[in-house]
Amino acid sequence: MLDERNNQCPVARALKVIGDRWSLMILRDAFDGLRRFSEFQKNLGLAKNILASRLKQLVESGLLELRPASDGSAYKEYVMTEQGCAVFPIVIGMRQWGERFLFEAGETRSQLVDNATGQPIDTLVVRAKDGRILSPEDCHRQAVRHSG
Repeated sequence: MLDERNNQCPVARALKVIGDRWSLMILRDAFDGLRRFSEFQKNLGLAKNILASRLKQLVESGLLELRPASDGSAYKEYVMTEQGCAVFPIVIGMRQWGERFLFEAGETRSQLVDNATGQPIDTLVVRAKDGRILSPEDCHRQAVRHSG
């Protein structure tokens, strides 16, 4: 539950849905093409009860959808929804921040590359509508009504 001060904050609401480590790691793996419970469990090494709880929350929140397996087997698959795909820039931003600040020179890490070119993706930036790159000092918060 959000307190009154944070009720109007989109960041606080987003963190309520995707703010724990395992939810973000599940979404990262879903972006990498994982679909089945067993794939998530094997890749994350997460206890089955915690994984089941996080997957259930992501489905209930509308980020993943549970569907029959695409290969016609009796299994179910977790498929990214439009809302879930919209988390992609958040995961990329966290990835790029981690690449910049959390690895020592020469340390091995994964890298995200463009499928079409094989080149690393460009660094995300925040831009104004006119294309200017914005820093935190260039922005402020204000209350607005959600348009729906």
